[in-house]
Amino acid sequence: MPLTCQSLIQAYPQAWQDATIHPFLAACKSGSIQPQQFNTWLVQDYLFVNEFTRLVAGVLTVAPAHHFDVLLSGMAALKDELEWFRAKAAERNLNLSSPAQPTCVEYWRFMNGLAASQYAVQATALWAIELAYNQGWQLPGSMPAPYAEFADRWGNSGFTEYVRQLEQQANEGLARSPDDLQLQVHARDAFLAVARLEQGFWQMAFNSTNSTDSSLE
Repeated sequence: MPLTCQSLIQAYPQAWQDATIHPFLAACKSGSIQPQQFNTWLVQDYLFVNEFTRLVAGVLTVAPAHHFDVLLSGMAALKDELEWFRAKAAERNLNLSSPAQPTCVEYWRFMNGLAASQYAVQATALWAIELAYNQGWQLPGSMPAPYAEFADRWGNSGFTEYVRQLEQQANEGLARSPDDLQLQVHARDAFLAVARLEQGFWQMAFNSTNSTDSSLE
């Protein structure tokens, strides 16, 4: 049976649940999230997206030409997303030049390391990263202001459709080598790494209640 994106979720349900259901998101839903927690997430996610943009650009260099349209639409959206992050940070007087925290740096290193992987592995990781945000912000349901704007950015139907297209492309890549056990192991490991790093990213922000980093205030 060929490896697919959905078979990965089915094989590792707890890992995926940990990546997409977290007290940080529940606190956004209830409106009880602390400013320091949310501001930490916002700054670190901006730093993450800068490196994530490089990942998408790298995937584009090894993707088959008929996958370009979907990937290019993602690149265009990332330009808007980075500008949006800067606007949200300005509203909160946040310093986007703050240092990346260890969890963010670890995620960077993982994404940079994907450049040596086959396209199917990179496509699987890209899908998993985007799906984690799509489901993470979507699953809690409607959120109060100001968090509703953030939830809608990654939980809206357009983004959901984009993630579905990424899944189709990853599945196509995996299906090209159904008997390549090494490829399947690498794709599985990339999926599990994304799940672990996503959970760690939420936890990093959630743990920041007592932080004294004035650059986030």
